[in-house]
Amino acid sequence: MFHIALYEPEIAPNTGNIIRLCANNGSQLHLIEPLGFDLEEKKLRRAGLDYRDLTSVQRYPDVTAFLQAMAGKRIFACTTKGSRPHSDARYQPGDVLLFGPETRGLPMSIIESLPAEQRIRIPMMSSCRSLNLSNAVAIISYEAWRQQDYGGMR
Repeated sequence: MFHIALYEPEIAPNTGNIIRLCANNGSQLHLIEPLGFDLEEKKLRRAGLDYRDLTSVQRYPDVTAFLQAMAGKRIFACTTKGSRPHSDARYQPGDVLLFGPETRGLPMSIIESLPAEQRIRIPMMSSCRSLNLSNAVAIISYEAWRQQDYGGMR
């Protein structure tokens, strides 16, 4: 249905939670290296439980390889620097939701390479800096899925 892409994720439990999330909402997960952990790390396995077998996880050696693989798909930069709220976007099956690493977010070069309408953010209080990565992925991916009337839901 949708593609969730993590650019250089750093924290194993977040990625484990996102694996579980993707299994539950039917999204495919894409990991863009370098990763800040080993995919066999105990914390990743614990957070993802047995869901890793229930979702597709693809790895890419760098962002160039990832972008080549996603050619022709709409990519949304999910960033605190986004130009519009995530709920204003009109998602389509096959769209890519791209998230940056936990400590620094997406590089401006990636953000600026996408059209302004594909740079989205989650609204939050002005005194707050950001949300946890796995929470942000959940919020945006479930909004995208909601717009598709939760297709494939049991």
